[in-house]
Amino acid sequence: MYHVMARGNEQKAIFHDDTDRKIFLNALAQAREQFGLVLHAYCLMSNHYHLAAQTPRGNLSQAMGWMQTTYSVRFNRRHVRSGHLFQGRFKAHLVEADAYARSLVMYIHLNPVRPHDKQGSINPEMRDFLDGYPWSSHRVYAGLTNRKEVPAWLCLDWLWYFGHEPGTARREYRRQMDRCFVRPASDLLEAAQGGLVLGGERFWEAVKERMAGSTGREEIRWSSRANQAEQAMRVEKLLMGESDRRIEIWARVRLGGERLVNVAARYGYSDASGVHRVVERLEALALEDPSVGVKIQKLRSLMDAAELL
Repeated sequence: MYHVMARGNEQKAIFHDDTDRKIFLNALAQAREQFGLVLHAYCLMSNHYHLAAQTPRGNLSQAMGWMQTTYSVRFNRRHVRSGHLFQGRFKAHLVEADAYARSLVMYIHLNPVRPHDKQGSINPEMRDFLDGYPWSSHRVYAGLTNRKEVPAWLCLDWLWYFGHEPGTARREYRRQMDRCFVRPASDLLEAAQGGLVLGGERFWEAVKERMAGSTGREEIRWSSRANQAEQAMRVEKLLMGESDRRIEIWARVRLGGERLVNVAARYGYSDASGVHRVVERLEALALEDPSVGVKIQKLRSLMDAAELL
């Protein structure tokens, strides 16, 4: 089980109109037929999409790679353009369904009304907008569609996480969704273990054990991401209380191994070159200013000690 999402290149739109959205869903339906995907929930936004997908054949990369490439070709042909449409590979979180299925379905469906402020509440006046939003599976889960409107490729097995009878399950789903409009919105992905897994500690440990020692290309990539995520978490703890943005940026790049483009987006730089200059200038300053040099060395030592624990 996975939560899958991808953004447009440079965060630009991947859908210009409803015809594009229909072309995307058609490609998704074809991927489901060709690769045996089981699709539990979806939401299309202007510059990204979200899916809750299951891969009985263990072929997520192949299936999503085919789907994104197919849609990109059709999009480019329709809009007479060339070049990348998506911002690199899709992102995927492995999901422990019994623990997170309900939360994930609601997280995906709330995207059209989620505020930019992660600590803010969803505007109650947006309820009607969400109920009318046609480009997600929310209306199906809420029982707001007729049978002809339900996509043939959408699996509704996860509706049973809300109740054992269709009417009861839909009422409980609507009740839980309504609660999201009267309390601050939570970012489910912040709970992801190592930035990779939506599941409990035992599930996370089992995943790491399965990945360890594997020679498969996908498992190696996931192991690398898991290590990077753990490094980033260590750096986050080291930087608690740090007021110097230059030190923060340096530590995220040099100690956490974060990509320059991600750090640039976090700190408001237009591109990676600005972050690169900050790191180089701070390292040059450390050679002239002992206080800066000592601070950097202390962070390096603390990071080394944390990795040995």
